[in-house]
Amino acid sequence: MKLPKLVITDIDGVWTDGGMYYDQSGNEWKKFNTSDSAGVLFLRYLKIPVLIMTGENTAIVERRAAKLKIEYLEQGVKNKLQKAREYCEKLQIDLSEMAYIGDDINDIELLSNVGISACPSNAPVYVKSRAQIILEVAGGSGAFRAFVEHILHECKSFDQVLNMYLNQQDLNQ
Repeated sequence: MKLPKLVITDIDGVWTDGGMYYDQSGNEWKKFNTSDSAGVLFLRYLKIPVLIMTGENTAIVERRAAKLKIEYLEQGVKNKLQKAREYCEKLQIDLSEMAYIGDDINDIELLSNVGISACPSNAPVYVKSRAQIILEVAGGSGAFRAFVEHILHECKSFDQVLNMYLNQQDLNQ
């Protein structure tokens, strides 16, 4: 396994437990697991950009992406494989150089076409059958971080990234 040049992630069911919470005023809530932010940080140390790609379109996801300084955000995506191909052209990379984590039926095409693919442990069986990596954690329980750490371990880069963090290396270098 080689380090990807772009890591793409779904949100609902990966960064969240997939639940959609509404209050009496009609406000929508999502619960994010803060441990996933370490996955973003680890990738930033290696200068690997992150693309959030989701079929939903909410200010909540936009705020989370902005807080974590995620490089790319695509919301309201109907065809994730087509959108990934657009990023291939934009970044001059191949689908085989991308990693993707998704959890549901609308993720199957992309999971089947990228270089590294994964899903949380609670994804449906027919999604798991298309992913190369089935994580031990469920969506909303640090699945994105577990995905990133799996890649880093497989590529023998985890110790390097951990040392960068422990030495508080400046990310602006």
